[in-house]
Amino acid sequence: MYGRGIRPDTWSDGELISLAEVRRVHALVMTPVWDVTPHPQATDREGPGSFREHDIEPFPGGMRPPLWPEVPALIGGWIADAQALPAVDESTIAETLAVLHARFEQIHPFLDGNGRTGRLVLNLLLVRLGIPPAIIYKGDRARYLAALRRADQGDPGPLGEFLARAVLDNLYKFVVPTIVGPARLVPLPALATKDLSANALRVAAVRGRLKAAKAADGTWRSSRVWVDEYRFARYKRA
Repeated sequence: MYGRGIRPDTWSDGELISLAEVRRVHALVMTPVWDVTPHPQATDREGPGSFREHDIEPFPGGMRPPLWPEVPALIGGWIADAQALPAVDESTIAETLAVLHARFEQIHPFLDGNGRTGRLVLNLLLVRLGIPPAIIYKGDRARYLAALRRADQGDPGPLGEFLARAVLDNLYKFVVPTIVGPARLVPLPALATKDLSANALRVAAVRGRLKAAKAADGTWRSSRVWVDEYRFARYKRA
C-alpha cells in the first residue's frame, strides 16, 4: 500500500483516491480469505471488491450502517470529500481524517473486511498527503475501537488524537532512524527498542547514565551511538 501511495503513476488523473482503488484495496485484502472461507451469506455479486447487498445489524455501540442500496451514493460522497483533503488546513488534518475514516466504517460498504480495508485506505491517503502511515497495533485495538465509537456519537476528537499519535509513533520508530545517521541527535522514542523503552531511556538520560541533550521544548534527544554505548555499559554492569 505504501508503494502504491508513493508512485505517481498510480494516481488516476491526479485524483487523491478513486472508487476503483477503494474496491481494489478490498479485493487485495479479502481475496486470500475468500478463497478459503467465503462469507456464508454472500451472493455471487458480493465477493472481494464488490459492495454489499445485505443490510448490516447495528454495531455494539448502537450505530446502524445504512441500507445497502444507499452504499454506492454514500461512497461516492465519501470519495468527493477525500479528494478535498489537500485543501484542509494542517492544524485540522488529524480530526478531518478521523471524521473521514469513521464515515467509511459507518457506511460499511462491504459485507466483510471493512476495518482492514478502511485502515489501508486511510494509510493510502496519508502517504499521498506526505504523512507517514498510521500503524495500529493489536494491543491498541480496544482504544482504537473506543475512539471509533466516540466518533460514531459525533465526537471525532479522540480518534483524531489516536491517529495523530499512531503517525508520530511510526515516524519515531521507523522513519527517523532510517533517514538519520547513527551520530545524529533524535528524540528518544526514535531510539527505543524492545529491551529499552523510550521511558527507560529518558530515566537514564535524567540520571546522567545516557549521553543526551535536553531540547528547548523539554524533550530529551540522544543518538544511536550513545544508546549503544549505554547498552554496552549497562550489560557490563549486569
